[in-house]
Amino acid sequence: MDQRPTLTEPHHDSVTFPEGLTLDCGHHLETLTVAYRCYGTLNAARRNAVMICHALTGDQYVAEPNPATGKPGWWERVVGPGRPVDTDKFFVICANVLGGCMGSTGPSSPRDGRPDEPWGTDFPPVTIHDMVRAQKRLVDHLGIDKLFAVVGGSMGGMQALSWAAQYPDSVFAVVPVAAAPYHSAQNIAFHEIGRQAIAADPNFYAGRYWAHDVTPARGLAVARMTAHITYVSEAALTRKFGRKLQDAAELSSLGDRFEVESYLQYQGSSFVRRFDANSYLTITRAMDLFDLAADHDGVLANAFAGSKTRFLLVSFTSDWLFPTAQSRLVARALNHVAANVSFVEITSDKGHDAFLLDEPDFHRSLGGFLTGCAEHAGLK
Repeated sequence: MDQRPTLTEPHHDSVTFPEGLTLDCGHHLETLTVAYRCYGTLNAARRNAVMICHALTGDQYVAEPNPATGKPGWWERVVGPGRPVDTDKFFVICANVLGGCMGSTGPSSPRDGRPDEPWGTDFPPVTIHDMVRAQKRLVDHLGIDKLFAVVGGSMGGMQALSWAAQYPDSVFAVVPVAAAPYHSAQNIAFHEIGRQAIAADPNFYAGRYWAHDVTPARGLAVARMTAHITYVSEAALTRKFGRKLQDAAELSSLGDRFEVESYLQYQGSSFVRRFDANSYLTITRAMDLFDLAADHDGVLANAFAGSKTRFLLVSFTSDWLFPTAQSRLVARALNHVAANVSFVEITSDKGHDAFLLDEPDFHRSLGGFLTGCAEHAGLK
């Protein structure tokens, strides 16, 4: 599973901004590269653009096969011709987040002043707001003054909320799905387990594993396994695996495995082939730092004061990672400032990952909301 990280990914479409970007931490990146993909056609008025924001382990390949893995786009159920985010109507943009490892500036990128050496753990800490500022640079580069919508689930939903708070005049509609205005203590705790697993891997070498031609594959796999448990519900795991043993009638040795164990190990091993450990550390910390109320004098409603943006908030009944109560906090804050907000809780037993799966009620709600907004905005 060891694979030496590379400094360049020539197959990723990207744009580089030589003026760089100043981060919330105060560090100025000398250059900024944003890798992205686009789908559909931008209309003459440049008013039909939809930004899709990806989650922690996602990337820009939202509606097409991923060139690194060959797997289908991670949201092909939602984005595409005739889908809820209809690429026959909308011009869809999806960018790899700042700090990522699929072409955007991140820990595996060449560091400032040392083009032959990646940043590694010296990469400065980034925030969700920093990620959105990088996306705004891309949107400006594409000649788009105002996005029709920003849509994202999980960490993507955090980015959607950040778009609404930072650039209220630059987006007509925002759809945070299975998201929250802050990362809970429980979520931070799960992330810390994953980070400690990576740090404890003997191949981590204090984040300089590339210099030893290895990767901390085992630690990263454990981090992924731990996180994946939080993405699914007990009902979903029971329905799929129960207590079934793999290739054994009964547990007779420590070598025998339950099917759920094999499933988690597959999730971990497949993940390490496509993700950089230092990016995982960077992005999980960005999620942990996110607290929209704290950024606005402790009052969440202040983040949306005067906003004319239309909102659709979506949660799922079995999501215990980002439970409905957190979406209701956002809804109440929006109501407090008389914002235009709709809220829907989708009944599902699939857990947090429901937004990525086949959930017709969610798809109908999203598609209906965007259609209604398009009519109001005069899009044809």
